[in-house]
Amino acid sequence: MLLHMSNNSRKSGSTPRHSVSVAGAVIDSEGRFLVIRRADSGAWELPGGVLELAETPEAGVWREVWEETGVEVEVGGLSGVYKNLARGIVALVFRCRPVGGALRVSEESSEVVWLTADEVRERVAEVFAVRLFDAVRDGVVVRSHDGWAFVDGS
Repeated sequence: MLLHMSNNSRKSGSTPRHSVSVAGAVIDSEGRFLVIRRADSGAWELPGGVLELAETPEAGVWREVWEETGVEVEVGGLSGVYKNLARGIVALVFRCRPVGGALRVSEESSEVVWLTADEVRERVAEVFAVRLFDAVRDGVVVRSHDGWAFVDGS
């Protein structure tokens, strides 16, 4: 696929603004996925958040999973890159394996649970559920969405 790159933002006078977030697709030995219920919205999602300026992506994933869930993880490889076109958020999702800690809630999570694939399909919005399912596939996936649905090219 050939992509034509241009910087239309310079022509229009605006500067692109993006936020980079990281998330952990944490999968236990039974094949269950670690999921949080966000305290602010009630939505079920992967643990994660905004990457801090002087932080590596892997360190950010470890910190976010620990802060939101109480689970310590071994951070593995990148499983996907996801862009929310409406909000300008680029999310890097890493495969993770739990190695310690204990489930607990935080200021950011009102519930922390292990879900089976069927339970993920029932509770988690598609744009987040696919991130978990992509993590059990080989390779790295790149997808774009508008906040609710994937757009062409995903």
